[in-house]
Formats: sequence, structure tokens, C-alpha cells
Amino acid sequence: MRKDGNHKRMWQELEKWQQSMRKSPSIANRMTRSVQQRINRIVPEQIHQVVTTAIKQMVRAVIFGANLTTPTAKAGTSLQQREIKALKRIKFYRSTAAVEGGVTGAGGFLWGLADFPLWLSLKMKMMHEIAAIYGMDLSDYKERVYLLLIFQLTFSSQHNRNHVFRVMEDWDRQKEQLPDNINQFDWRTFQLEYRDYIDLAKLFQMIPLVGAGVGVYVNHRLTHKLGVNAMNAYRMRILTGSVRK
Repeated sequence: MRKDGNHKRMWQELEKWQQSMRKSPSIANRMTRSVQQRINRIVPEQIHQVVTTAIKQMVRAVIFGANLTTPTAKAGTSLQQREIKALKRIKFYRSTAAVEGGVTGAGGFLWGLADFPLWLSLKMKMMHEIAAIYGMDLSDYKERVYLLLIFQLTFSSQHNRNHVFRVMEDWDRQKEQLPDNINQFDWRTFQLEYRDYIDLAKLFQMIPLVGAGVGVYVNHRLTHKLGVNAMNAYRMRILTGSVRK
């Protein structure tokens, strides 16, 4: 009975999460997206290229680095046990990210810039661990793309979130249409959505006196959000039977 109750709770949480991923952009979402698109059109193309390349190389370094050696959970581990372990890792990483954000935020503009690669590395490491907990094989290139989709799902406008989620819902078919080379991934959209999503918060983090508090709050909240999205993204595949663990 207890097991059935846990299973029911997981389905309820998953369905609630799915609904939030599918909801249409609000008026505020659309207005914000419109303003950001106008700003992006003003920014010189050379700057877009530099930022896109920087984010691409940073993410690739984390994805294809030593983090891939993260051990997977033992076969036969129940979904409930996996989720308990995943929640513990999310708690650890959100606390670590909060401390890192507070320290870099207290240092002003230059230290605020340092937060970008440090926080990105923490987020990607957390996602690797969560994927491993759910038994995913990250030596498979397609699983690393799925990991990037989770990242996009979290750090995107609602408009792009709708698009990414449709791909994830149809993952069994979509993964067969992936390019052979991850360099063909849409890095331009990835960096624009990510940058636009966190720009305002990170701008406040660079302001003296208030930066530390902002860094703690933003890193804690968004790291937690990323972790929960990762849990639900893998839970969706397991509960719907597209992967069996």
C-alpha cells in the first residue's frame, strides 16, 4: 500500500510538472521575450558569436570531461530510492551554489563575472549525478543531448520551454533524428535563452552591498529548479515506460 501511495504521488507530481511545461506564455512572458529579441538584434553579431562560442566551449568542457565517470545507481534500485538520493544531491548542490553565489556576489563586478563558469560547472555536475542516479548512461551521446534539453527547459522563456518540452515528450522518436555530431546542436539559441533568462538577476549580483544576497538567492533558487526539472524529466521517461529501471 505504501508503495502504491508513493507511485501515485510521483504521478501526481509529474502531471503537475508537465502541465507547467505545456502552459502557454503569459502576456508578461511575451512582452519580456519581445524586449529581449529587440535587444539581441541591436547587439553586434561579433559579440553574439563570441558569447555563443564561449558558452559552447564551457558546456562542452563540462559535459565531455571527467564528470562522465560518475557511477550509475545499482541495478534493482527502486525509483523511490533513486528519488531520495537525487533530492539529497540537489540539496547539496543548491547549498554549494548559494555559497558560491554569495562569495562572488560580495566581490563586485569582477568576482560576479567569475560566478558564471563556476555556477555553470556546479549545475552540470549536479545534472550528471542525477542522470546517473536514474540509471542513464552518459557515455551515450544522445543522453548528453537530453541533459542539455533539461538545461534549456530550465533556463528558457516559456515560448522556448514549450518547444523543448515537446521534443522531450517525444524523445524516443526525436533521438533517432539527432545529428551525428553534437557540434550541430543549436548553440546560438541555447546561449541566447540562457543569457536572457539570467541576465537581470546576475546584473544585480554585480552591484556592491546587495550582490552577495542576490547571488545566494538566485543560485539557490535556480539550482533547485534545475534539479527538480531533471528529476521530473527522468521520472517521465521511467514512469511512461520509455526506459526501464
